[in-house]
Amino acid sequence: MPYERLVQVGRVAYIAYGPEKGKLCCITNIVDQTRVLVDGPSSHVRRQALNIKALHLTKYVLKLLPGARSKTVKAIWDKNDVNKKWQETRWFKKLQAKHLRAKMTDFDRFKLVHAKQAYNRIVADEYNRLKKKSKAQLAAKTKKSKRRTFVAKSKRFANKFKIFAAPAAAGKKK
Repeated sequence: MPYERLVQVGRVAYIAYGPEKGKLCCITNIVDQTRVLVDGPSSHVRRQALNIKALHLTKYVLKLLPGARSKTVKAIWDKNDVNKKWQETRWFKKLQAKHLRAKMTDFDRFKLVHAKQAYNRIVADEYNRLKKKSKAQLAAKTKKSKRRTFVAKSKRFANKFKIFAAPAAAGKKK
């Protein structure tokens, strides 16, 4: 199945734009192909019909019957700890960070730039120290104990095919 998050009764959704922007709600009924009835008693979203384009579906689904009352939605919402689960997601944390950055002043941004520079300088120094240390260890491991002697190419070729080799009997004479 290509879609993991379907528009369905009980699906928890994030309102992306509109007057209720940034709040969670639960789909309680499907009106037509473009609109759904939502309710968010725990997040202070009154029961209303919203366009599906204004919603971002989350991975949470509550077991509701179509057209469930606000009291029922709130009870199941609290039972499943949706608010707590939502606050632990990366999505929520990214939204919080975005909101925090939007509230920053010029001086806060200045301090942030200098803190990042100091942090990156410390990381780079440590990285270079470790790199230098590992290079020295690698050099010590691969150090050759005996130096190779140079042999001309013609001599290597001659030795390979034993062109100028002395007879074996000549080496045994006294």
